[in-house]
Amino acid sequence: MSTAFRSCFVLSGFILAYITYLILGALVFSAIERPVEETLKSDLNSLKAEFLNLSCINATALEVFLERVLKANKYGVSILENASLRTNWDLASSLFFANTMVTTVGYGHTTPLSDAGKAFSIMYALIGVPFTMLVLTACVQRLMHPLTYGPISMCQQRAGLHPRAAGVVHFIVLMVLVVLGFFVIPALVFSAIEESWSFLDAFYFCFISLCTIGLGDFVPAEKPGQRLRALYKISVMVYLFVGLMVMFLVLRTFHKLADVYGWTAYFQLPSCEEEDEDKEPILDRKPDDESPEAEKASIKQRDPSSQVSYNSING
Repeated sequence: MSTAFRSCFVLSGFILAYITYLILGALVFSAIERPVEETLKSDLNSLKAEFLNLSCINATALEVFLERVLKANKYGVSILENASLRTNWDLASSLFFANTMVTTVGYGHTTPLSDAGKAFSIMYALIGVPFTMLVLTACVQRLMHPLTYGPISMCQQRAGLHPRAAGVVHFIVLMVLVVLGFFVIPALVFSAIEESWSFLDAFYFCFISLCTIGLGDFVPAEKPGQRLRALYKISVMVYLFVGLMVMFLVLRTFHKLADVYGWTAYFQLPSCEEEDEDKEPILDRKPDDESPEAEKASIKQRDPSSQVSYNSING
């Protein structure tokens, strides 16, 4: 089995394990929180009926009613009839909640209601956040060759560009494609699906989400009667994960460009070469029985002077 194939196989295993981790977390969250949510909804409906049956509404009764309603709304439970028909803790919604937690997006539109749910959230995020960073890092290192080193080499060889110019052209083209593919086009889609969102609202949501700011003022698939709500939420999850991976790729590419122009050295920051060896993905491992001749060949292959990369640029 070749090293590249083994690396792809292990990376696929990581992604599968990550998906399994999300599903298991969603099942636990749904099992813990859904009964508590149903109890809270029942209490709110009883409170609403008592409030409507009052012959004379005074300020104290109104304040008590509003306080209970606002407190429930903070946890994502609404007293409105249309909103009360759906649950925030079905499998798709729980999966969406787990995904926004481990990716640190965290919209805050839904939060655990019970102490058990809060305790599980701490343990789940404690493992899930670094696991997510590991999977994203592994994916980006696999993408650096076809999406960064390859295009730069092509610009140098076919267009005859100077190495620095090739790096700048590549970064500009990458930025344009990312803005179009992960901000403009998704914003058009979101503004078409979410009737109350303008294009600016949808673009703002994409930016806030992929920067992991997650203010929570705009959350998809939350309007009552949303068609194909479960599929919609899962699609947004995929968009968030792939979008975060691309944003990480852009940051890595910019870091490489900063190395070329000496910005990292000027500000005394670590270079990408010091952080990790991009020419050897983190999931690659050298076999124990590798011969000295193969080891020398591998070292020669990784010699920066034999490949076109940011780190080989001296001009």
